[in-house]
Amino acid sequence: MIHTVTDYTIYIIGAPIILFLIILEIIISAKKGLKYYKYQDSLGSIGLIIGNVVINLMTKGVIIAFYLFLYQFRLFEFSIFGSIWIEIILTLFAIDFIYYWFHRTSHHVRFFWAIHMNHHSSEEMNFLVALRQAWFNPIIRVPFFFILPLIGFNPLLTLIVGAASTLWAVIQHTKMIGKLGPLEFIFVTPSAHRVHHGVNDEYMDKNFGNILIIWDKIFGTYQPEEEQVVFGLKRNVKTSNPFIITVFTWKEILEDFGNSRDIKDKIKSIFGAPEWKPKEIQI
Repeated sequence: MIHTVTDYTIYIIGAPIILFLIILEIIISAKKGLKYYKYQDSLGSIGLIIGNVVINLMTKGVIIAFYLFLYQFRLFEFSIFGSIWIEIILTLFAIDFIYYWFHRTSHHVRFFWAIHMNHHSSEEMNFLVALRQAWFNPIIRVPFFFILPLIGFNPLLTLIVGAASTLWAVIQHTKMIGKLGPLEFIFVTPSAHRVHHGVNDEYMDKNFGNILIIWDKIFGTYQPEEEQVVFGLKRNVKTSNPFIITVFTWKEILEDFGNSRDIKDKIKSIFGAPEWKPKEIQI
């Protein structure tokens, strides 16, 4: 039966669950006066996810074809284990490990941050924010995830497992769920992910995992939730327009590239730290 499942199957099953969670959170927020949702902010999230879906549909075929091409040159055959479930578990761990480094890079390299910051542009934390995905996110993942088919992970199975893992990622985006006891030691829980979205000094650039928090603990980027989280960016965009949010950091990169006087600085304007500025205009 597992062979008849596709990533679209996962989305068909998951979409009603996500919609139910959003509606439930809106109702609870309204009844308790929690103000988890703001109208304009929600429109911004919807605009970003629409663009993300459109780009994904436009590029998905080419990306999958590229992965299938690379799969011909795989180093290992995971089918030798004789169990699809072992292959699924290995795929899950591989995706989560690669995602950790993709996510971490997206916070430390300007080129990738220019895309990823779209997801952090909301000053709220709710289930709808989970869908606040950058338009070009499907493309920017390729330089990291192309290694999986070369290792031997079936691209079609990877697609299915990756789609399933996004459901847990949605659940992480809420203030309604507190700490989850022993699960905090293994998984990226809502508490752990709230920290990731925080701009509190001690929360900056922490908890990059998607499903498993163990990568953060191994590589020194774990931070438990200890004080109230302030959500958003260090310098918030102050707009819900998805077009402005999408080009926000790219405009700064172009300006800094133009203001850079040597090749080294021009490279840094694109691939330096997100906060980097040319020497001439550093404050």
